[in-house]
Amino acid sequence: MLYLFQKRKMLLCEVGKEKFTEEDMYRMGLIFGILLFSATFIWAQNSAEEKKAPAYGWKNSVVGDLNFTQNAFTDWKQGGEDSWSWAANLQAKFENDQEKYNWSNSGRFAFGQSQVGDADARKAADEIKLESVYTYKLGVLINPYASATMTTQFAAGYSYDPVKTQVSDLFDPAYFTESIGVGVQPNDHIKTRLGAAFKQTVTKNYTTYADDAATPEVESFKNEFGAESVTDYTFKLSERILYDGKLQIFTNFKGLDVVDVDWDNTFSAQVSEIIKVSFNLRLLYDKDIFYKRQLKQTLAVGLSYTFI
Repeated sequence: MLYLFQKRKMLLCEVGKEKFTEEDMYRMGLIFGILLFSATFIWAQNSAEEKKAPAYGWKNSVVGDLNFTQNAFTDWKQGGEDSWSWAANLQAKFENDQEKYNWSNSGRFAFGQSQVGDADARKAADEIKLESVYTYKLGVLINPYASATMTTQFAAGYSYDPVKTQVSDLFDPAYFTESIGVGVQPNDHIKTRLGAAFKQTVTKNYTTYADDAATPEVESFKNEFGAESVTDYTFKLSERILYDGKLQIFTNFKGLDVVDVDWDNTFSAQVSEIIKVSFNLRLLYDKDIFYKRQLKQTLAVGLSYTFI
């Protein structure tokens, strides 16, 4: 076609009784070029949309951490006692994301011990936490959800003030929460939900967690109806440093001035493929357990492995 353009001669092409001039050929070439450009642009747009389309289906992850520290002294004149501590953590998440719904299931399991001198080993960490959240997508910012959670511990817990006294055990207590409401997820970093909830406290031998002091009977089961708010926040501070936070709030409709709070914050730095440094700060407030806020802080260096 370029050859014909460059010659600048009259071209006569006969198809039936129609004749085409050089000007007609220019027009045909222009139209052909526009069509070719349009087809290429549309194909590129479709390819880009296909790449940006969400990948629906299951997304699973299982990550385990193991931390250990030890101090030993032999003829150490500056003083000190032998000590050791260890902690194991396992976090799992199985999420099925589809166009019309999202079903997220997560579990956190932690256990650890520490010992100083000749004293008995004591628990340093002990938690079992399961959560399942089903969200129906309406195609808008706010979507309805239904959720269920369970929290308990692996082993017996003791108070050492002033003497060793057992205060808890496996499923004693155990906390269950069922909630329905609406959730919001404005971006990939934060999601929050608010709804009406039932919260059950189940005990067996250690009824302090469920007993109502206002009644003469000793209750081993407590059911509360109220409102629950849960906010999850994940933010990558740098290429290797991650912040992961979860704020859970529950208030009983019988006493709106009293709020149960569980605020868990974790900063983790992946030093290498298997070595991780983590700092955890957790704040608890439950007036039924203790009238003051409870704080737990952990700084750990150890091994981290991604199973899935």
